[in-house]
Amino acid sequence: QVQLVESGGGSVQAGGSLRLSCRASGYVVSSYCMGWFRQAPENEREAVAVIDSDGRPTYADSVKGRFTISKEKGEYTLYLLLNNLKPEDTAMYYCAVMMRYCYGGSWTLRSAQYNYWGQGTQVTVSS
Repeated sequence: QVQLVESGGGSVQAGGSLRLSCRASGYVVSSYCMGWFRQAPENEREAVAVIDSDGRPTYADSVKGRFTISKEKGEYTLYLLLNNLKPEDTAMYYCAVMMRYCYGGSWTLRSAQYNYWGQGTQVTVSS
């Protein structure tokens, strides 16, 4: 079993910043692929950013240049720095882990590839 616990969400005004954290525990390897996804009401879950087993990030086009995903090598905490937030970024943000190594590619943005999910942390951006 793997547990993922997110934190760091909140309410900010447009242009503000937040940093999300996700702590993984249980039967997980630190270099397995991990990612952040989000889901707004009445929308499907979508990828935000993922980090592969070599620490290389892949971002959704909607967040490129504004969000930064990171994880220290050998550590079990995943981060997402959200800068220049927009009202359309309002959503529940979920952390997920893929129980395998991966090495880049757009396929890593597919939520179906991920095996365990956290409970989510809410991000609300007001205009």
